[in-house]
Amino acid sequence: MAFTPDNQPLDKLRIFSLNSVQMRTFHITWLMFFVCFFGWFGLAPLMPTIRADLGLNKSQIGNIIIASVSGTIIARLIIGRLCDTWGPRKTAVRLLLAGSLPVFLVGLAHDYTTFLLFRLAISVIGASFVVTQFHTSMMFAPAIKGTANAVTGGWGNLGGGITNMVMPLIFAAIVGFGFTKEEAWRYAMIIPGLMMLVVAFLYHRYTKDTPAGNYDETGHNAAKSKTDWSVLADWRIWALTMAYAMCFGMEITFDNVASLHFVDTFHLSQSSAGFWAGVFGFMNIFARALGGIVSDKVGARSGMKGKGRLLAFMLLFEGAGLLLFAQANSLGLAIAAMLSFALFLKMANGATYGIVPFINEKNVGLVSGVVGAGGNLGGMLFGFLFKSESITYIQAFTYIGYIVITVAAIVMITSFVRGTQGAKRGTLSAQPAIAANPEG
Repeated sequence: MAFTPDNQPLDKLRIFSLNSVQMRTFHITWLMFFVCFFGWFGLAPLMPTIRADLGLNKSQIGNIIIASVSGTIIARLIIGRLCDTWGPRKTAVRLLLAGSLPVFLVGLAHDYTTFLLFRLAISVIGASFVVTQFHTSMMFAPAIKGTANAVTGGWGNLGGGITNMVMPLIFAAIVGFGFTKEEAWRYAMIIPGLMMLVVAFLYHRYTKDTPAGNYDETGHNAAKSKTDWSVLADWRIWALTMAYAMCFGMEITFDNVASLHFVDTFHLSQSSAGFWAGVFGFMNIFARALGGIVSDKVGARSGMKGKGRLLAFMLLFEGAGLLLFAQANSLGLAIAAMLSFALFLKMANGATYGIVPFINEKNVGLVSGVVGAGGNLGGMLFGFLFKSESITYIQAFTYIGYIVITVAAIVMITSFVRGTQGAKRGTLSAQPAIAANPEG
């Protein structure tokens, strides 16, 4: 298939346009990740009520936190491969349809074990992030790829913040209609499930796999995108995996524990705690995008070496902010510290995926899936700290702060300047998958 200006990756991000398949896909794919966050973390701000309803102890809550992110680890690896073979459009629609089932059914849980299993099943939805990053990479040219990925990732992550704000309000509204609190949290989860079905329709109807069309239309098939597992011998992938474990892993951990921490430490109501937890996530409206934009600017000037150093500094400042948050002895200081580490954490998210598409352009799905899985692996491991009966939440935040600073040092000494000359400049020498050959 011959490429024309209309079916090539865009070199500009036209935020207010829906006239091209590239921009329709851009908006629908971040909306998909946003809605998935409602299903994925809709239960988190309601945990004070769920804890009382199911009689959960600290260890059980810790297991639930771990389950809420652990299923995503394997799912992201699988989804990355499916994007390479099925295409991101089919992968997204099937993930949304399958993922909505445990979201609808979690209200049937009436004890710790069944709730834990539903939470594990729901965690698979988190793999939607890989689709978002893969699909965005297919739609935009190298010079703007880091920015586009950061914006879609950031606006999708914004769902984590809005969820913390909105779900307690939905819960309160249901209680206002005369239902008990024990019934209200269950019915509240129907809303995210319905949202996922609506977005599944939009994804199927209005997006394409590539600017040139769907994989089926362009003749793309699995044989043309055989995954080269040898790329996993590249140390840069594992450095980025650790980095993403520290930033996104901490983000989803905080999404899980923030409401409980504010309720238990500062004695806030469930609604107030959800609001402040939501402020943390709401910073994704600009912070992750800012990280991607700065990464692209630094890459244009200093190449991959500059991108790597930028990421290291973002992680360093994140770790320092976490240490300050852990020691905050008043709500005001805690909020200020939270905003500080949140800014650098989310910028680090964007800076990480400002590098990912340039590691191996022939296996973007695989690399994106592995690094994305690293984020959830970090969240799972951090969950063990919050599960421990002998470690307080304050101590857990402190330990994580030091771990993040250590990883920042590892990223700082990692050389990202390898591969093609284009990668050295912070740009791809070719487009991934079907868009690789502009002559068709």
